[in-house]
Formats: sequence, structure tokens, C-alpha cells
Amino acid sequence: MSVFGSGNGTGPWQELGLALRKVADIAFAASLLALLPAAGSTAAEARPAAPADAKNTDAKGKPASDKPAERLLVEAAELIYDNDRNTVTARGNAELHYGPRTLQADRVLYDRNTSRVFAEGNVRLTDETGAVLTGAKMELTDDFKNGFIDALRIQQTIEVKGQPVRTRFSAPRAERIEGDRTSFEYGTYTACEPCKNNPETPPLWQIRATKIIHNNETHTIAFEESTLEIAGIPLAYMPYFETADPSVKRKSGFLTPRFITSTALGTGVSTPYFFNLAPDYDLTLSPAFLSNQGVLGQAEFRQRLDTGFYNLRLSGIFQTTPSAFLPGPLGAGDRDFRGAVESKGQFHINDRWRTGWDLVGVTDKWFLDNYRIRNQSITTDYFREAVSTAYLIGQGDRSWFEARGYYFKGLSSFDWQKEQPIVLPVIDYDKRINGPAPLGGEVRFEANITSLTREATDFQGVPRTGAYLLSPSANGISYPLYETCLTFTRSTCLIRGLAGANTRASAQVSWRRTFIDDAGQVLTPFAYLRTDAFFVDPRKTGYQNALVQNLTTQDSDLSGRVMPAIGLDYRYPFVANFGALGVHTLEPIAQVIARPSETRIGRLPNEDAQSLVFDDTSLFEWDKFSGYDRVEGGVRTNLGGQYSVVTPAGWYANVLFGESIQIAGVNSFRRGDIANVGLDSGLENRRSDFVGRFQLSPNQNISFISRARFDQRDFAVNRFETGVTARFAPFLPLDLSVFYSYYNAQPALGFVHRREGVTASATYHITPNWFVTGSALVDLSHYLDVRDNFADAYTAYLANPVGTAPVYVNPGKAYLSGISLGAGYQDECTTVSLNYIVSPIATALGTAERNRTVLLRVELKTLGEADLRQNLGTVTTSDGIATVR
Repeated sequence: MSVFGSGNGTGPWQELGLALRKVADIAFAASLLALLPAAGSTAAEARPAAPADAKNTDAKGKPASDKPAERLLVEAAELIYDNDRNTVTARGNAELHYGPRTLQADRVLYDRNTSRVFAEGNVRLTDETGAVLTGAKMELTDDFKNGFIDALRIQQTIEVKGQPVRTRFSAPRAERIEGDRTSFEYGTYTACEPCKNNPETPPLWQIRATKIIHNNETHTIAFEESTLEIAGIPLAYMPYFETADPSVKRKSGFLTPRFITSTALGTGVSTPYFFNLAPDYDLTLSPAFLSNQGVLGQAEFRQRLDTGFYNLRLSGIFQTTPSAFLPGPLGAGDRDFRGAVESKGQFHINDRWRTGWDLVGVTDKWFLDNYRIRNQSITTDYFREAVSTAYLIGQGDRSWFEARGYYFKGLSSFDWQKEQPIVLPVIDYDKRINGPAPLGGEVRFEANITSLTREATDFQGVPRTGAYLLSPSANGISYPLYETCLTFTRSTCLIRGLAGANTRASAQVSWRRTFIDDAGQVLTPFAYLRTDAFFVDPRKTGYQNALVQNLTTQDSDLSGRVMPAIGLDYRYPFVANFGALGVHTLEPIAQVIARPSETRIGRLPNEDAQSLVFDDTSLFEWDKFSGYDRVEGGVRTNLGGQYSVVTPAGWYANVLFGESIQIAGVNSFRRGDIANVGLDSGLENRRSDFVGRFQLSPNQNISFISRARFDQRDFAVNRFETGVTARFAPFLPLDLSVFYSYYNAQPALGFVHRREGVTASATYHITPNWFVTGSALVDLSHYLDVRDNFADAYTAYLANPVGTAPVYVNPGKAYLSGISLGAGYQDECTTVSLNYIVSPIATALGTAERNRTVLLRVELKTLGEADLRQNLGTVTTSDGIATVR
């Protein structure tokens, strides 16, 4: 045997023999050693010997590649070559490289006769995928593709939902086959980190099986006679199951089943199956087998293209027990077939243009809710509504174009579809350019075209402003008498939308330029010209003929209006730097706008300008209406000021206060249109209400804001909003959000009572893994329902002079309208959460009701997730179900 780096010859012949022996050793090792040892180590390269019968085939019997064979690179503190046994031993931090695979151990012996590698002591094998195999002993082929491993552990890092997750296999003995399969005898699998203080403690969950076969070529893991253990306790036994490798993002197979139970549907299970048809498209079939209704079929097709994506979802059922649902018009009990079509897509035409759609079609308004089909496009608070839209959007450096169409499907029991408009098209264009010399500044061009049709007029009766009487109603609840709205009169009716066709084209060109003088005064003159053209074709058919025939002042056919304006915005900021106390800025603001009075108030429809809110955000707007159907007129000045502080420590505070004054001309907000927009807004008098805002942020994690509108006469609060969002980490593991809102009565708009409520949400991390969370919606004035009617909070009504606001004896009571309470556990491998949810719903009678649901969600990362949702019951039939649950 010869040891590299040592010798003990005696005598010339012995020395000559030893020298010749060394030359032979070196010549033979030349095929193994090509890399000289680095400092403190020895390195060698070797080309593994191929079997005699495998000259023209690879290890799998396939034709051999013409590529040169990969070399075996050996590095160690000491290399020992045994010429008699034809072996090479690497000792001391031995590291062998073969292509992308690396073997590390305390001692490695390479037997060239058998082309086997024997490693022992802290053995670590890293393969081409980055997976790390560790064991006490390994016996491998020289390319590390085949062999046996004792006390094997495999750790692999993969990405799941954008987060890195480590998976682990372990077994007392395993066999590595062809480099792409590993067979574990009595193995375990988990994605959980071992306990740092006690590594022998069982992980939170693991799969224990008699045999586990991990196939890296097909990317599957097969478990034979397996058991799911939670904290070491066996919970579920499975004779055999196969799942995709965690590195696989798309693979055909069954997905997590979903269990269903309800009075109308019975008990059932949905068993989704995913078809990975191609890298760019797939299909998911999700039949649900229901004991009371039969088979609910669901299918979703998805495809991603070079320029975008689209999907199509179909669902339908031929009900075996339609009588479980109410008959029309309160339910779909008279239908045998029920179903829905949903589709969403978006495509980029080029870097500036994109188009897409989001469509929902249903056979009846209750289908999606009855069969618990989830759709993120559907709003669920109080009113349920599905909005379908298609669009074309273009964006330039300083321009924007958008064309859309809308179809609204009301899903609440009292919705009448004929009152819902079909809006097609809505076209917006916005372009900004530099102003021409000598004006300079900025020129902006805005345009909008909106066209809609509606089969029936959407109207609402205004509550009486005289004596408030009580009349009996359903379930013993009393409601105040509303004015009848059989024919339109301004004092008894609000028209939310007219039947017929309504098309409007609007265009506005504006200019503004800012000047700053040597004293720091900021002057911004501006001007704009607005034009609108309306084409109205009111429809007066059916029982609503009497309602709309009294709209004698309503313009029909073609009409228009023009609104020119000039104005000046003046600001004079005073800035002072107080060092550690921060930079303080006091800024008085004055704005004056001169324009003629608005024309045709009430003679034109108002579809998009009904949400008028006067507060700090709209105080200095040139036109305070929210849409194009109304335009502000008359000479008006807006006065106010703001004070702000920014400190080096990161504190920020801002206070704003002001009012708006009508100087001349017709006050657009004093003369309400057919929807009474402008009245009870705080702008209807010559001097408006005062508006203010206070904002405080002591750091980037905490933000407090309050805004209010105060009555001009007595400073009474007409509108108030305040809230705080805070993240107290690392001092306190708490995330908090609380908002309080108060809105005074607006009888002219149909709100004869104040509205007041609190929304709050919080998450507290008990430990880094355990958390509790909750949210609540509290109605502090619960005497109203979702249709602006009264419930049972009034005990009496006082008779007031006609035209005055009502006086209430009982101001209302608090009502927990919605709540969510939950707790959960989350770590690197597991997420478990349990939530109790109470959500508001809209009933057939319009009374406020709630749905109570328990939701359990369990996710074992890399294996799958499951949701269990159970409705606890409700006393309403708003969902069209015939039996009380």
C-alpha cells in the first residue's frame, strides 16, 4: 500500500524500487488526480469506469450521449491510495463532486473495481435540485445515482404561495435508485421544523408510512400504509395515496374535497379534479353530490396566453327537490334547472392598451348563495349585487382612455331587475399638455360619454315631514307612514333613475398656472369651459305611467348646457423651523370662482352625481358634484386654512378648517334635482357648514384622523368621522383599526334619522405562532332597516310643523350588525384557524337580519388545505329557502 506524502526506503535498490513504485502510483493516479491540493487539503479528479457492457448505453440502457463523461472531483485533508485493493480513501472533510451532485463526509472510500462509493460519518449528499440528503452511512455508485443509505434525512427548500418552505424525509434505511427515485423504508414526511430545544420531539404533523417512494422524474410521492400524525398522535390511516411533489405547482389529480350541509341541499361532498392539460391551460371539474338536490356540476377552464389570461366557470344542477325553495318571486322553487356562467379575462394589446372583462350570469338571484358558490366580484354586505363589466383601457404619458360597459344583477330578495340599468358605453378621456405661450401652465381636456337604459323607473317615497304616525306591518313591527309616490311631485318622490334611454356627452377644457412671488405668496389662476349634451327618451309604460307622467318639466329628446368659469386660488404659507420641535407651516387659503348659474336643474336626469359629500376633501374642488350629470354654478368663494407640523422624530400633524360661501347667482345645492341632490348637504345655504380635518401620525405605524362638518348656525355636528389604525409591534404584538361615523338626518334625501356606527378590527399575537382576531360592525342607531325604513326603535313620534325635521323620543339602540371572532395557529408548515362570523343580509321584507357561520380552515403546507363551513341558522327566508333553518 502506498500513502501519498510519506516514504521509508532503505538502500539504493530499495530506493530505486520505491521510486519506480511511486512513478507507477503517480502514473496510475494521474487519471484520478488533476487538481493539485489546496492549502491543507488534497484534491483529485477521476473519470468513473464504465461497465464493459455499457460502452454504447447510459445507466438506463439508453443510447449513450456524445457528450464527454463528467469527472469525479475529490477534495479532502488526506487522500490514501491502495494499489493492491485499487481503492482511494479520502479522510478529513472529504468532499466529492460529480456533475451537479456533491457528497460530503468524514471518510469516503472509492472502490474502483466495483465503482462504488462508501461514505460514513456526517454524510451529506446534495443533488441537482438542491435537496440535501443526510445519513450515518451511504453506499452509492460513483455517479451518486444509486445506492443504500442508513439513517437517511432529506431536506429540500421549495416555494409555496410565494414563501420558502422546507420539506423533510427521514428513514432508518433508504435506497437511491437511478438518481431520481428514493425509497424510504418505514419513513416519515413533514414540512415542519424540528424543535430547537428538543429535536427528538415529534413535529406538529407528519406522515408516517411503511414505504415512501419519492420520484423526482414524475415529481410524485407515494405513501403505502400511511398514517397522519398530529403531535405524534395518529389521527388518520390511509392504505395508499399519492400526491404531487411539493415542487410541483400544477399536476393532474384530486384536490381537497369540500363538505356541504344545509336544510335545502342536504349533506354532500364536492370532489374537485384538476386536469393539467398543458403548461398554459387547465381544467377543473368539481361535481358536488347532494342528498336532497342531486348532482351540482361545476367546471372551470383557465388559459394563460402571451398577452394575458382568461377563465370560464360553468355551474348548474337539475334539482330533484325544487320545493325546498320558495316559489317565485321570493325564491326559485318553480325552477328545475338552475345555473350560472362566470368569466374573467385580461389581455395587453401593447404596452399602452389593455382590454378585459368580468362577467356573471345567473338563472336566478338566489343560486350562487343557495349552493354556496363563491365569487369575489359579488358584494355581500347588506345588499348582494353581481356587476358584469367589459373594458378597454389606454394609458399614455399624460393621457388616459377608458371605455366600459356594465350590467348590474341584483341578488337581494327585494331587488327588481327592471329597475337596474344597463350602462353601455361609459367612455372617459383625460389629456394634459403644457399650456401654449404666453399662457404657460397646464391645459387639461376631459371628456365623458355615458349611455344607459332602464325598463322601470327607480323611485322612493319621501317620509312625511308633518305628523309622524305609526302603522302596523309584518311581524308586529311598526313603520312610519311614507308619502305615496304614485305620481311624481318634488315633495313626495325621489327618482333614483328614470325608465327609458339616457345618453349624455360631456367635454371640459381647463387651464391653470401657479405663480409664486418673492414674498412666498402662491397664486393659481384657472379657467374652464364645460359643455354637456343630453338625449333623453323617457319610457312611460305599465303601472309607472302615472308616476312619470307628472314629470312635465323633464327635458326629452336633445338638450344641452354650457358652463364657463374663471377663478383664482390664493395661498400664503408661513414656514418656521424650530429645530427639535419640527417644521411648522401655517397656510391660509382663499379661492373664488365666477361662473353663470346652473341651468335646467331638475329638468335633466341625474344618474352619476347622487353621492354628494361635502367635507375637507371637496372644500376646494372647482365643482363639488361627484359626477357629470350635475354642474356647479354661480359665484362662490371657498375659504380656509391649514396648519401642519413635521418633526425630526417622525411626528406629523395637520389641521384644516374652512367653509364655502355662495356670493352671487343661483345656488346649485339649494335647488334639488329629481333625486334632491344638494339638499341637506351642508351647501344648500348661502354660507355653508364648516368642515374640518385633524390628522396625527406619531410614527409610520400609527395614524389618527378625524373629519367633521359643523352646522353654520349653532356649530352642531352634522357629520363626523374619526378613526385610528395602529401597529404596536415590537412593543406590543397588536394590530388595531377602529373607526366611528356619525351622519345627521337628511330628510330630503330619504334619511329621516341619524346614522351612527362603529367598525373595529384587531389581531393580537399571543405568541409568534398563536393569535386571536376579531372585527365588529356596530349600528348605534338601530331603528332603520336596509331600505331606509324604520324598525322597532321608535316608541313615539312627535307632531312637528310641516317642513321641519322630525323630533325623536327614542334615539335608537345599539345593534351588533356584523361580527367576526377567530383564533388560530400558524407556523412554517401549518395554518389552523377557527372563525365565528355574523354578517348582515338583506331580507325579502327589508328588515335587518344576520347570517351566522362557523368556518374552520386547516392548511398542511405542501399537502393541501381544507375548509369546513357550517351555517348555524337564521330566522329569515331572504335566501329563498322554504324552510326555517
